[in-house]
Amino acid sequence: MSNAQASAPTSRREQILKEAARLFAERGFHGVGVDEIGAAVGISGPGLYRHFAGKDAMLAELLVGISERLLSGGRMRVAEGGGSPEAVLRALIDGHIDFALDDRPLITLHDRELDRLREADRKRVRQLQRQYVELWVEVVRRVHPVPSESQARAAVHAVFGLLNSTPHLGRPGALPGRTEMAELLHRLALGAFGAVAGESQGGEAVAGESVGAGVPGA
Repeated sequence: MSNAQASAPTSRREQILKEAARLFAERGFHGVGVDEIGAAVGISGPGLYRHFAGKDAMLAELLVGISERLLSGGRMRVAEGGGSPEAVLRALIDGHIDFALDDRPLITLHDRELDRLREADRKRVRQLQRQYVELWVEVVRRVHPVPSESQARAAVHAVFGLLNSTPHLGRPGALPGRTEMAELLHRLALGAFGAVAGESQGGEAVAGESVGAGVPGA
């Protein structure tokens, strides 16, 4: 068997998941049938059952899968940070921005459909998310050592809310280009973390300096 043949099932599976995420986000989980997902990828609805047991299995793989990828990607960025907390924080921000800009349907799915998962899958998602948050908290506290752990955690959640707002920012054509949007989100995220440090130290100048530090093009 060739490498292309061996990878075909995985590629088809990813294609199904991508289209399922798009359709679920657009019409809601119960507003989409298996036949519609099949038509979107060019196979019959029943043919999907060779890859997934049903829509519930697709939803679980989408939401558990993205939580696993965010955590593993975050750990990789921490490991590759070269000992610089500032560089690690910038890398974490960039990685999450890639997710927020390129996987908007998954953000919508998480907001709307998480409670539809089986309890075990829902707990798994929550566990992975907590680990991802704590990864960020540790890095943020290394960059801004003054804020308390609770402040750092609140700031991380707030930045996630900021970055994950992309599905609500209007039609893609109404926004800046992807590069500009990524740079804007990066500056906003750094500014939010810098503001926490500034409040703790009682000085606006500290927050202002943190906004510009390390931002490409600043």
